[in-house]
Amino acid sequence: MTGLLKLCERCFGTADLYQVLGVRRDAASEAEIRRGYHRVSLRVHPDRVPDAEKEEATRKFQILGRVYSVLSDQEQRVLYDEQGIVDEEGENLSRDRDWEEYWRLLFKKITVEDIRAFEEQYKDSEEEATDVKQAYVDFKGDMDKILQSVLCAVVLEDEPRIRKIIQQAIESGEVPVYSSFVKESKKKQDQRKKKAQREAEEAEKMKADLGLGESSEDLKALIQSRKKDRKQEMDTFLADLEAKYCKPSKRRSDKKAPTSKRYKK
Repeated sequence: MTGLLKLCERCFGTADLYQVLGVRRDAASEAEIRRGYHRVSLRVHPDRVPDAEKEEATRKFQILGRVYSVLSDQEQRVLYDEQGIVDEEGENLSRDRDWEEYWRLLFKKITVEDIRAFEEQYKDSEEEATDVKQAYVDFKGDMDKILQSVLCAVVLEDEPRIRKIIQQAIESGEVPVYSSFVKESKKKQDQRKKKAQREAEEAEKMKADLGLGESSEDLKALIQSRKKDRKQEMDTFLADLEAKYCKPSKRRSDKKAPTSKRYKK
């Protein structure tokens, strides 16, 4: 019977469970592990791939469920962190488990109304400021990537506000100075705004052409009608919201993993 670490190496190119979920070992809180699991699992969910890829997607989806089970369980995570091994005999790694049902218990469907309510609460909050500073450090001041990463960020509306958050953090010494931010050319900023304006106009035109409104099903239809890369961006956005704010099932353990600071000064 092949162990979990070898399966990860075979299917994801790494035996590091944190790398499989796309999170950093030294800064992976319970919420970040949950978010990483949701984001990666969306990409390989059997319902989201062509029929020809379902078998491989199902295998990866099941492996991801087992990875999350290890890192979301405090005892299992400590064992893995300290000794680099996984308790393959643990009940939460049972191969007979229905991993799709497990996934659905963890993540509920999110609606357009949920997104709007979240935006109102999130923007201008301390949480958003923390996320902005983390993105600034992660992407070394690249505003294109920062704006793509921060939840709910709309270039035409939010860039000046996000720039102000970063500038204040630089002046206070909270984050380092990156030339890609402080020396970004006006030409690049203009190109970003023009691209955002063009995409906004295209989205509105597509909604009009398809006769779509603002319901959840209309949102789904709009996503499906757009190019694959744009759909993936929306999937990631929804994954971030769900993983960050949807409450776990009562059937899930309340054990918490060790937390650490999100970014360093």
